[in-house]
Amino acid sequence: MEGDTFSGSGNGTQLDSQIVHTFQKSFVQVQNIFDQNRLLINEINQNHESKMPDNLSRNVGLIRKLNNNIRTVADLYADLSTNFTKSMDASSEGDSSGALKSGIACQKRSRPTG
Repeated sequence: MEGDTFSGSGNGTQLDSQIVHTFQKSFVQVQNIFDQNRLLINEINQNHESKMPDNLSRNVGLIRKLNNNIRTVADLYADLSTNFTKSMDASSEGDSSGALKSGIACQKRSRPTG
């Protein structure tokens, strides 16, 4: 994926490379959080199965961390969606049909008025 561009125009290559880098960075962050969540869930399950009071108390903090991680992933995906929409809008500005020069279809969403 590295070096990929969204448009065929020479002056958009730097911007496109930046966009791809931003997407990759965000996806790596999301994957790292998913990996951490898997470990948290395993520990939560082990603590629950042990039924030891200290372990059950520890689960409160672990579940809070898990919830915060889920919120962070949702925020990262929201940012990715916004960035993707902006990049598609920028890539299709020079093409009134809304199609990218690479041949990938891109349709602008129509927003309801009022």
